[in-house]
Amino acid sequence: MKKRFAIILAAGKGTRMKSDLYKVLHPVCGKPMVQHVVDQLKGSDVEKTITVVGHGAEMVKEQLGKGVSYVLQEEQLGTGHAVMQAEDQLRDLEGTTVVLCGDTPLITDATINALIKEHETMEAKVTVLTAVADDPTGYGRIIRNSQGAVEKIVEHKDASEEELKVNEINTGTYCFDNKMLFDALKQVGNDNVQGEYYLPDVLEILKQKGELIAAYQTPEFSETIGVNDRVALSKAESLMKLRINEQLMRDGVTLIDPANTYVSADTKIGKDTVVYPGSIINQSTIGERCTIGPNSEIVNSKVGDEVNIKQSVVHDSEVGSRAAIGPFSHIRPQTVLGTDVRVGNFVELKKMTMGVGSKASHLSYLGDAEIGDNVNVGCGSITVNYDGKNKFLTKIEDGAFIGCNSNLIAPVTIGKGAFVAAGSTITDDVPGESLAIARERQTNKEGYMKK
Repeated sequence: MKKRFAIILAAGKGTRMKSDLYKVLHPVCGKPMVQHVVDQLKGSDVEKTITVVGHGAEMVKEQLGKGVSYVLQEEQLGTGHAVMQAEDQLRDLEGTTVVLCGDTPLITDATINALIKEHETMEAKVTVLTAVADDPTGYGRIIRNSQGAVEKIVEHKDASEEELKVNEINTGTYCFDNKMLFDALKQVGNDNVQGEYYLPDVLEILKQKGELIAAYQTPEFSETIGVNDRVALSKAESLMKLRINEQLMRDGVTLIDPANTYVSADTKIGKDTVVYPGSIINQSTIGERCTIGPNSEIVNSKVGDEVNIKQSVVHDSEVGSRAAIGPFSHIRPQTVLGTDVRVGNFVELKKMTMGVGSKASHLSYLGDAEIGDNVNVGCGSITVNYDGKNKFLTKIEDGAFIGCNSNLIAPVTIGKGAFVAAGSTITDDVPGESLAIARERQTNKEGYMKK
């Protein structure tokens, strides 16, 4: 098999996005557009991937990391000029080079592989990925001869009235014989409306040399959508959401109302889990036989099997199997809940652990705490963790019982099997198996109100 290389064009600023965020870093279903493209290349046996960066180069490098190489296009002088920036790394290598745009997040590995296969099977020197568009406005047109072979690609700005009627479009994705690509790029001029060096001009140059120009037409136009503004970004988001949700359902997940359920690209959900409308699941792993929602938000978290999360928020946390959360709970970052935990309505947890079988059923705030197994935290209880400057730890050991409306002033430890009476404000450690009462003794003033 020939060696394969990839060039991702990601240097454009994206002025039509009207954003401070570099265009290819705008997320689609929770993942930056350029990351979608890079991830889809992983199934194509590509030996080397080069990303052409320009505006926001450092941010792109931070996102993609060391898995790809980078070249800088200081001036944006067209797609041909962008590809030329990779010459030093690729020009002497034998093989196939696929060129993709970093703003086409819907492209799939299946389509990339089909394009490469067509290119290598036909032994073509260049193969263009095409699609049929209902509205081809703005796209380069594929002009074929009477035998159906690709004659040329004409940019929309440079097309004649007759050429503008063609609805087969250039998607901006190509396969090239690597050496011929860089030889031909040296002959590309900029005699056009924009004064830019167009990559499609390589086709005409190779054609004039008698080389074979091939095309692979994808049946899914939606895969080829390029995102240049917020309207296109919204369309890509909708199409990606539909793709993700359909795959989840085929894999055994029940989505009660897919149109009103958001699941990010990298989320994994186990079979027989049911997700109710209004739920948002982003960058998370959900186990089997769970019930999520309605109206729950789970972000960057791991959820075990048979968990029920109802009308609640879980961020950057871990939830053990058979736990029940909500309604109206807020699980904040760095929280770890054990199996069979119960977190009820209007409970907020932050940076804490809760052991097996423990519960805080309602109206509590527990932050910076270590709670053992089979602990009961009564209604209205609070770990008082902040003195205005520093945060302190509260420890509640196995089997302890915290009565309603208790304030645990950290740092403090409640021993194993200890009992804190309702309404107590605890400032000192409570030994195991002890009863702690920290409240004013009741006094009745008879007749007081008459006075």
